[in-house]
Amino acid sequence: MANSVAGSNQNHLTQYIPPKGMYELFEDDAHYLEKVKEWGLSTKKEFWYKDRYQHCLVSIKGYEVFGETAEYNTLVIEFEDGNLSCIHPAYLKEMQSSSFGKEIIAQASGEVEGAEASDKEIAAAEKPKADTAAPAAETKAAKPAKKPKKEKAPKLVLPEEKVHFTATVKQFALSWNHFNEDNDEVVVFENVRIEQEEPIEVGLAWGSHSKTLKKHELEPGQQLEFDGKIVKKSLPKGKDVEDEALLLDVSVAYKINNPSKIVKK
Repeated sequence: MANSVAGSNQNHLTQYIPPKGMYELFEDDAHYLEKVKEWGLSTKKEFWYKDRYQHCLVSIKGYEVFGETAEYNTLVIEFEDGNLSCIHPAYLKEMQSSSFGKEIIAQASGEVEGAEASDKEIAAAEKPKADTAAPAAETKAAKPAKKPKKEKAPKLVLPEEKVHFTATVKQFALSWNHFNEDNDEVVVFENVRIEQEEPIEVGLAWGSHSKTLKKHELEPGQQLEFDGKIVKKSLPKGKDVEDEALLLDVSVAYKINNPSKIVKK
């Protein structure tokens, strides 16, 4: 990795924000490529990190999941010295620009005094922007509803490891990816069931229409068996979709990652 542009003797002044406890790791290279694409980053293994004290390459070790529907991610990056720190994907993406950080790096050579105040500013800038969105959503949800409350279905306890599924292809759809600012092609499944000693009826779930799925030439109504990992993540609706067949007509709260060992019934 590259040394600090502002001087290696100032690396210790960088404000690290270590992950809180356990965080998600990548299952394999395919999972890594899927996630960096979702975050709007290139598929390389190292990315530039720039602050007032250093300009260096870091790698993405994993990510944290948060938000009411687990739709937000915070990246966990590793520095050359082994330090881990959390950063919002969009902020890391901004750092890849050649113009990012030129002013703060130039100032660093004569600004050792006042570092404590600067660290607080940097920590505030690196704090995931979505942090403010989650409490707001919770506050809104906490307001008493005017209509009589319906009984909520019990929350599913999802397994963390890969499991075996049976499901039916409901439809293909376009889903808006706000990191890439474009629609992604996805597959919506219905009658999703986790096959284990005590089966779990999931109902609807979705997943990326990956190369793995495309080679099976799936069609709506096709019944499948496969292995995969399921997480709670809502499917965003597509934007400016002209083909009505690719419009999402239902709410889908769960996502299936990296389906494998696919068998068509």
